[in-house]
Amino acid sequence: MTTQPRPVYVIGGGPGGLAAAAALRARGVRAVVVEKSDEVGASWRRHYERLHLHTTRRLSALPGLAMPRRFGRWVSRDDVVRYLEKYAEFHELEVVTGVEVTRIERAADADGNTDTGTGTGTGTPADGDHDGFTLHATGGRVLAASAVVVATGFNHTPALPDWPGRDAYTGELVHAADYRNAEPYAGRDVLVVGVGNTGAEIAVDLVEGGAARVRLAVRTAPHIVRRSTAGWPAQRTGILVRRLPVRLVDRLGRLVAKASVPDLSAYGLPRPDTGLYSRVKEGAIPVQDVGLIDAVRAGRVEPVAAVDSLDGDAVVLADGTRISPDAVIAATGYRRALEGLVGHLDVLDGRGRPLVHGARTPARAPGLYFTGFSNPISGMFREMALDAERIAKAVARRLGD
Repeated sequence: MTTQPRPVYVIGGGPGGLAAAAALRARGVRAVVVEKSDEVGASWRRHYERLHLHTTRRLSALPGLAMPRRFGRWVSRDDVVRYLEKYAEFHELEVVTGVEVTRIERAADADGNTDTGTGTGTGTPADGDHDGFTLHATGGRVLAASAVVVATGFNHTPALPDWPGRDAYTGELVHAADYRNAEPYAGRDVLVVGVGNTGAEIAVDLVEGGAARVRLAVRTAPHIVRRSTAGWPAQRTGILVRRLPVRLVDRLGRLVAKASVPDLSAYGLPRPDTGLYSRVKEGAIPVQDVGLIDAVRAGRVEPVAAVDSLDGDAVVLADGTRISPDAVIAATGYRRALEGLVGHLDVLDGRGRPLVHGARTPARAPGLYFTGFSNPISGMFREMALDAERIAKAVARRLGD
């Protein structure tokens, strides 16, 4: 069994962090999960109530524990939370809750020594040559780590567009992160902004929950795919094609869309003019249909132009239309919010995303790993499970050197 004086710290008690900790423990590496909330799976507990995984139960299990068959094929939000709780218990994970890690430093830098032994004096360590990390956490805690896995989540900090007039807007405006169910919106006129999976699903939930009118503001026409066709889940297709050339998958995507998804152009939702996989590579995952197609065709969800600005109690759309909904729900995405934690280590790109992911570790911070910061077409849970095994193997090898 591998032993080391300092544990590997895993930052974040969601699926990515728990999976990494379990995989490390299976290799004899002590891993301590640090979660800022009071319970594991905090982000899943905050999601809207009707949410289900868009990936199948069998392809969404984390290493070492299958999801129970009673959860069904498409696992609900509440069952995901139950699974994560059971996962931490089953693997006897060491989880510290109520503590937030706010900054990660290379141990040598924390000691005021920027020359980590390369002989260059540049502060750039060679791969495999590092002294671990110092973590600064709430309550004045200072933690010494042999390696660190950052798993703070893809959906970390709600991003609300800085629309002109937003600060003076007198209407009701909330981010989708604060949406739970349709009950507060029954009988009301609601504008949902953003047609990703969250916006599409909230729009359908509002319709089914009794909202008087539901409009969906669309900036870029999305690719819509059936979650399952003749029993074949879209996720399996995503797994099969993700290594193929982008242009080939784009062509196949157009053919499949024409055969399986009706043209909604007459309803204000045209087919996109860019390829499906090209959009995936840019970070835009296709919308899995859970009722949007039928709701649009029935006129129950009305696609409208993108939001241009806010004016008093009115919303001004990109086509010049002014509307005054009773409530606006902004399904406008999230930021990774990694800058304060690791931005000073030169490990993020211009958009605040990790330069490397999974088992790869940054040249400037060897021993630092990231998981759960992509949204792959093959399924986030599946990729986090694969990342966990790869990270654990890389860490065990590094600590064993």
